[in-house]
Amino acid sequence: MILLAVNLAAAVALLLWSVRMIRTGAERAYLPELRRWLKEMSAHRLSAAAAGIPTAMMLQSATAVALIGSGFAASGLLSSGAALAMILGAELGSALMVQVLQLPVDKVVPLILLVGVILFLNARSRKAKQTGRITIGVALVFLSLGMIRQATAPIGENDIVQAAAAYFERDLLSAFVIGALLAWLMHSSLAAVLTFAMFAATGLVGTTAAAALVIGANLGGAMIAVGLLWSERGVARQVAVANLVARGGVTLAAFALLVFGAFDLSMLWGGASQQAVTLHVLLNAVLLVLALPVTGQLVGLAETLVPQSTEAEAVTRTALDPGVLDEPAMALACAQRELLRMGETVQAMLSPIPGLLRQWDQQAADLIELREDAVDRMHYETKIYLSQLRDKDIPREQARRAVELVAMANSLEEAADRVAVNLLTLAKRLHDKAHAFSDEGLRDIEAFHDQVATNTRLALSVLTTGDAESARQLVAEKDRIRREEQKLQERHLTRLGQGNPASIATTNAHQETLRLLKQVNAAISYVAYPIAEETGDLLASRLARPKFAGKPA
Repeated sequence: MILLAVNLAAAVALLLWSVRMIRTGAERAYLPELRRWLKEMSAHRLSAAAAGIPTAMMLQSATAVALIGSGFAASGLLSSGAALAMILGAELGSALMVQVLQLPVDKVVPLILLVGVILFLNARSRKAKQTGRITIGVALVFLSLGMIRQATAPIGENDIVQAAAAYFERDLLSAFVIGALLAWLMHSSLAAVLTFAMFAATGLVGTTAAAALVIGANLGGAMIAVGLLWSERGVARQVAVANLVARGGVTLAAFALLVFGAFDLSMLWGGASQQAVTLHVLLNAVLLVLALPVTGQLVGLAETLVPQSTEAEAVTRTALDPGVLDEPAMALACAQRELLRMGETVQAMLSPIPGLLRQWDQQAADLIELREDAVDRMHYETKIYLSQLRDKDIPREQARRAVELVAMANSLEEAADRVAVNLLTLAKRLHDKAHAFSDEGLRDIEAFHDQVATNTRLALSVLTTGDAESARQLVAEKDRIRREEQKLQERHLTRLGQGNPASIATTNAHQETLRLLKQVNAAISYVAYPIAEETGDLLASRLARPKFAGKPA
């Protein structure tokens, strides 16, 4: 019995890892393009919902789309209603992906795996390599589902397990709560529903209990985004809470129908596994149809439920613990956590800039300045803390790491200055002079800002995980952003040559905005350099080797 339980746990773990692998590959290869496409498609609620469906299917995560949409709303690039519509579509896309992963493709899984490995090992571009990663992840999802089927079949014959299954058939509330908790703990409603579907297929749980688990997983999945966005700006939280309110209403109504016998999985076509998946798809389709026309009202309700920002409290917290200065490894970890807080604050400062360039908002500007003061404080305290650590006569390797962390703090503080001192002043000047960028120029700036914001999130990931592949990607993005800025400057000069009045009036501000965003990107990219140097991925200089190098003078 213990061995079978271990096999089941391993199969579920492989499923979670596989889903994460697909999402990581999709984010590394296609996230900038996906973000731009989502923004372009989200002018209206219906198109925003339609865009969310394939994006969630590709990213294997409605939560990832929720983070993108909420970020757009917080920065003023999307209305809160359009962001919520995007999330509702993404939830349906995630449900449809569960159906795709249920397809009977066992015989071609080895071929899918082989193709993925060949692609990954022989790729010469980042996109091709990550496409290989995605293909491997898909194959591993199918393998893990087969492992779950094999592990649950003999477990279902155990008397204790049969008694537990019978209990959940009677106590549907417990099954509902467990479904919500497991989806939240897995951080993936997709993985949770796939697992429950396999349980139903092998008879580990009855059809009624499986329905309660799936309904609960739909509620738990909405809690993930709320938890991840709770510390963000109010608008981002409100969008996530509005989705939770809508999903909570539909799931509780569905659960009530199940409890009172008005609904049963046997009403749906297919076997037990297919019925569970169909229920998941139907729940999300019904939610989209009911909630899409009232997204504005749902966001309005969320505004009354979400507490006011606790920014003043947040900026006074610190991860620097003087009590561990005698333990260098612990002290360095504290400093790195403080750097992560600095990076998150810089990201929050950068997010509202497009909205301010469109329309000045004094409250948003005041918040940026407040956060810039917090970054200055964290920068100063981190340098003092690490200098005190170096005075402890620590090993050379740890002393070198302390210097690297100080350099990262310097670069993050520089990025904050570019936002709060330069970009904010520029936006205020545009407002005071009643100038506005041309429509095409503003689209260029917003697209460029979004690329820099994406790299800021990648920098936070590098700070958190120290992943060499992500660090390599961030360094490569620095060079790509430099080339992109040059291309956008040329596009602006073309508009000037065509005599565009708005471009002529804002030419200095336009070029300065592009230059500042490039500088922000360069500053936040520095966090990847120590890792890239350690792995040998960083050249000492971009300068070409002189022809006379090595020859006597």
